[in-house]
Amino acid sequence: MIYLDYQATTPVAPEVATAMRPWEERQFGNPHSPSREGREAAAAIEVARDQVESAIGLRGGTVAFTSGATEALNWALKGTAEKGAAGRNRIVAPATEHAAVLDTLEWLEGRGFEIVRLPVQPDGLLDLPAVEAAVDSRTLLVAAMLVNNEIGVIHPVAEIARIAHKAGALMLCDAVQGLGRVTMTEGPDLVAVSAHKIHGPKGVGALWMRAGAEPEPLLHGGGQERGLRSGTLSPALCVGFGAAAKLASDRQDADHEHVERLWEIAVAGFGPEWTINGSTHQRYRGNLNVRREGLDAARLIAETRNIALSAGSACASGSGRPSHVLRAICLTDREARSSIRLGFGRYVGEEGLATAVGRIIEAAHAQSVLPA
Repeated sequence: MIYLDYQATTPVAPEVATAMRPWEERQFGNPHSPSREGREAAAAIEVARDQVESAIGLRGGTVAFTSGATEALNWALKGTAEKGAAGRNRIVAPATEHAAVLDTLEWLEGRGFEIVRLPVQPDGLLDLPAVEAAVDSRTLLVAAMLVNNEIGVIHPVAEIARIAHKAGALMLCDAVQGLGRVTMTEGPDLVAVSAHKIHGPKGVGALWMRAGAEPEPLLHGGGQERGLRSGTLSPALCVGFGAAAKLASDRQDADHEHVERLWEIAVAGFGPEWTINGSTHQRYRGNLNVRREGLDAARLIAETRNIALSAGSACASGSGRPSHVLRAICLTDREARSSIRLGFGRYVGEEGLATAVGRIIEAAHAQSVLPA
């Protein structure tokens, strides 16, 4: 199997599995218990908390562990809306955000909040003057991804945050695809991240909150996580996230160089018959979203054996609808359905990638053209 679906999830790093094992097998103490075992687990979680914050790149805030990025984003949006200042009921976000953001915004819209969904340019990037025009004294929050999960474009998060702050609003960043890959040293007040996108375990994420920007709790109960997020934490999952975050930080330069080489191999292999979706310069190169005229992407994915790839977000793959991200960059339904996404990273070899691209092209040529 040649695995090229790194935006959906990543394989667990051996170092992460090793770090988690003692907490899965022997050190099973409840980190919220005063027992010796509990204190040891709590101490390990605090180390992991620092490792995650270091990988995010921001300081002066609090990291609270969650069940994943979906919970973190729901908490950030709903909790900020609940806490919001009087007279501020506008939330601004690009139309290309992840469903965890867009669906939550729709939920808030049904409860009286004004939601401004910003269009993006044909390259997938936001027009900053359009952001400025949408943000005013009524704005509570501006949300924007660091790296888009479908087309890999990198939004200028620091500049977007400055626009939000100038109007007295907060800024939320979905950094799930950018953690450990794109450096972020300033800007957001709230940052959502997930372990399984950086070679960590599934089932754990985090919300980083700048001091004073903490949203109202979404979960109530035992008052864990400094009263911000109730629920018993899993030491194994938190330690695994911390280990993955530290590894991503330590290996960021090496991973970046490797991904650049893989990008060049893939782009050269596909050649001029294939069109890259989204910006090619302001982009994370571990994401290659390409289309070929008349390709039936769903059929190609089903028929290309021993190669894992996708046609877009794993969360929406079963909907049957064209990607909202590809439609937002002005692709037709036919063009969107002719697009595939390859995600590669640390454990993808150059020879394996070249082989996979060759097989994909061969399968595409064997297809009949999609009807117009």
